[in-house]
Amino acid sequence: MLFETLAKKNIDTLNKYKFNTVITSCPHCFHVISKEYPDFGGNYNVRHHSDFINDLLNKKTINVKPYLNETVTYHDACYLSRHDDIISPPRELLSMTSTNKNNIVEMKNNKKNSFCCGAGGGNMWHEINEGNRMNVERFQEAVDTGAKTVATACSFCVIMMEDGMKVKGMENQMKVKDIAELVNEGLD
Repeated sequence: MLFETLAKKNIDTLNKYKFNTVITSCPHCFHVISKEYPDFGGNYNVRHHSDFINDLLNKKTINVKPYLNETVTYHDACYLSRHDDIISPPRELLSMTSTNKNNIVEMKNNKKNSFCCGAGGGNMWHEINEGNRMNVERFQEAVDTGAKTVATACSFCVIMMEDGMKVKGMENQMKVKDIAELVNEGLD
């Protein structure tokens, strides 16, 4: 009931404006607005920012120069990969920013078989009393690749991976960035 109430309120607000496309950096929002809002009359063209930025680069609307010289691994956000099948665009963005395509390495569990970062289902705020948190386990998979940078396309995943990095004490050895940040750093 709460979801339906909030969805209808958001749809009423969105319908007050004229626009062509909703662009979201949040895979959860992308999924809800594109797949669930239509059930309540909210029919929009919705794009995830990784897909949108990829199109801008492919159409030469913006240009990025290859500048990343270090090894990078990509963490697939659950909704983006498993539920909405957006797998290639973020990897294509990494490829455009890397000076060596061999520097882009996959984690053991990737694409549709990726492990969750641990934020889903409200776990971001849930205390785990025993064992490692999911984000620590997932971050370890990134460490195992030998990458210096963990890229993702979800702000929740960025937070969870950064927390995993801190738990592992690796703030000086690795960094976590949204794919849009990596593209921005290489804009021509």
